[in-house]
Formats: sequence, C-alpha cells, structure tokens
Amino acid sequence: MTPQPNPEAGAAVKAADRAHVFHSWSAQELIDPLAVAGAEGSYFWDYEGRRYLDFTSGLVYTNIGYQHPKVVAAIQEQAARMTTFAPAFAVEARSEAARLIAGRTPGDLDKIFFTNGGADAVEHALRMARLHTGRPKVLSAYRSYHGGTQQAVNVTGDPRRWASDSATAGVVHFWAPFLYRSRFYAETEEQECARALEHLETTIAFEGPSTIAAVILETVPGTAGIMPPPPGYLAGVRELCDKYGIVLVLDEVMAGFGRTGTWFAADLYDVVPDLMTFAKGVNSGYVPLGGVAISAEIAATFATRPYPGGLTYSGHPLACAAAVATINVMEEEGLVENAAVLGASVVGPGLRELAERHPSVGEVRGSGMFWAVELVRDRETREPLVPYNASGEANAPMAAFAAAAKKAGLWPFVNMNRTHVVPPLNTSEAELKEGLAALDAALSVADEYVR
Repeated sequence: MTPQPNPEAGAAVKAADRAHVFHSWSAQELIDPLAVAGAEGSYFWDYEGRRYLDFTSGLVYTNIGYQHPKVVAAIQEQAARMTTFAPAFAVEARSEAARLIAGRTPGDLDKIFFTNGGADAVEHALRMARLHTGRPKVLSAYRSYHGGTQQAVNVTGDPRRWASDSATAGVVHFWAPFLYRSRFYAETEEQECARALEHLETTIAFEGPSTIAAVILETVPGTAGIMPPPPGYLAGVRELCDKYGIVLVLDEVMAGFGRTGTWFAADLYDVVPDLMTFAKGVNSGYVPLGGVAISAEIAATFATRPYPGGLTYSGHPLACAAAVATINVMEEEGLVENAAVLGASVVGPGLRELAERHPSVGEVRGSGMFWAVELVRDRETREPLVPYNASGEANAPMAAFAAAAKKAGLWPFVNMNRTHVVPPLNTSEAELKEGLAALDAALSVADEYVR
C-alpha cells in the first residue's frame, strides 16, 4: 500500500489521543505519540506520508508482520461464524489453537490455559506453582520483565517494578548470568555459568528451599537486554529446581513463537520447564491472547481439585482463530526457519560489521530475529552510553540516536543504553539490509558521544 498524506486527519487523531487516551509507562504531558495511518508487512506510515521500517515488531509481537491477509481473513471468518463464547464451553477455534500450541511446546506441556496476554499468564503460572507446591515464595532475576499487573510487575527486575513494590509480594530477586556486565567477576562463559548457578543455589539455601514455590526466568531476557544464557545455565537451573522440589517457570512471552529461530527459545537449550508462559507472537498480536502451557504433573494437581482462577475472555474465539491462522502461516511460509537463517546470515553478521566500525557499539548479541546492540561511551570500561534508567538530559545521547534512526526511515526499539533489532520474522533480506543501513547512519550519531 502506498501511503497517502492526510495531515488534517492526522491532526484530528492526535488531538483526540491527547485529549482522552491515557498512555502506559508515561508522564502524560511529556509524550508526543506518532499518529499512525496504516501498516503492512514490515512497514507502517504516518499521516504525513512518511514510511518507517519497523525494527520493533510493535512491542516485539508482530512476528508475521502487519495485516497478513490469511490471518485477517481468519479473524473475519470467525467473526461471521461465532464472534465470542464463554470459556467454559468447547469451541472449535479454542480447541484447535490449544492443540497447535501444545504440539510445539517442549516436553509434556500439553495443557493450555488461555489468558488475555503475557502479564496475566505470569500471574496464573505463579498461582499454579504456589498451589501445586503449597509454598509462598517466588525467585526471579534482576534484568527481567514479566508484565505490569501486580504479581507480574513484582517479579520483574527492572525499574518499572519500583513504584509498585511494597515488599509484600513474596518475591526474592537474584542475579542471572550476563557476562558482558558480570556480577560474578567472571572472565569466561563457563565461569559466569558456574558462578551464577552457585549464587542461585546459595540464594535458595538462605531463603529456605521449603518456602520457595517457583523460579521464574525469561528463557532469553527480552526488554532487559536480549541476553542469551550461557551453555549449561538453564539445564543447571532445571537441576536445582528438581533437587529442591521447586517449579521452573519459563517466560516465553517475547522469545516464543519463532523469535529466536526456534518455536520456543527453550528448544535452543534442550530444557523443559514445568510451566511456560506465552503471548505476543502466538497470533502476531492481532487480537490479545496469552496463556500458560502446563506439565502433566501440575495439571494433575487440578484434576479433581478446582483451579481457583479464570478470565471472562479466556480463549476468546477471535483471538484463538488468529492464533490458528498465525501458526499455520508460520508453518506454510517457513518463518521460524527464515528467522534462523536470516538471523545467522544477515542480521548477526551485519550487526557485527557495524560494531567493528562504530566505537559506540560495545557488544552485539542474539539469535534469529532477536538481537541487542549495547551502546557505550567507552569500550574499555564498558560505561553505558547513558546511565541506568536515565531520563531527560541524561538520556540525550539515546534520544539523538533514536531521532537519527527515524530520520533515516527506521523505527528503532530503544531501551536504556541499547537498541534492539527485532523485526518481523518474515522481513526480507533486502528490508533487513535497508534497516542495517539506517542503523549505520544512526550509530554515527551515537559515536559523537564516545569519550
């Protein structure tokens, strides 16, 4: 579709937004939302006719891009047949979505509890873990994000938790491995893995194993920095959970459904959790949907004992029809494989080549269509380009970088001192190279702040 400028319509959309929409995670009078006129594939455009290549996939969820015709048609067909129905009934779209998801989850995660999104998937996974074990505490990592609802934000390990953390949620945080900014004075991945596991086991011991219901981890942390765990770490966490009777919950809300080049990031590490949360890419975000994939052992806990939880829109037919169509599109078009191939042959090499030429790039890491570029003022000291949780003038270098990317036609995912490269899984090689060229130009601006 060719963008058609319509500034008057854009002004009206913007005015209504500013008058009535309350935006998340924002000081309402300090934001200036872009009025979006349309989107298709890997691009969206504004009412001035400016088109942007979307390297954010929305909020890392449009895994098949915008407006995929087969998924749009599936939603339309479902709406004509059965727009909605209560969750206590067996409905074709719901049953088929559950079957397709269970067929791709690792191990025996064959029961699917549907939610409206990722945060409430985390809420219910932790409730299941506590009820299954009869224990109150949950261990979660710093440098993590699990959602904005009360329990989910309390297991989150970034500053968005602070305002809601009353220290009454039964959550204990620990350090997960991240060699580039190691908390364990490690020099190799092997050291980082061993010391992180020792730290976790010590935390378990000092908190009391009999009080801990679950350890929750993003399989590959997303918003916090796309930090693939070192080989052996997740297997080691699995062993610790088995040793102490703790439920292992893997959060795949962002990393799941092809993002890392496998159906689930857990497949990269050959680890099977007891519970797995998902959302976002399950239906490319076309209709809100999330869920918990449940192991046989935990499902058995609620075989004759009612599970005390549910949602009015659990397994909503429109959302599930979108999930069925999305999963089928991903299979038919080989999008998981496409993400793996282009991530290894185009994105990874392209970002590493940029790192060689731009002194503001401290590290590049990721797989599939799930990459982070760490921006620094000094490669030797690894001082971040902006301070942790910077805002206002302190965040000026990252704001300048983002503005330069947008000027070059690229919409970047920016968080703290990083930009994440997370385009749709069906972004073409030519589009990826277009985005890398725009990123190249923007990094030249970041270079101006290097010491």
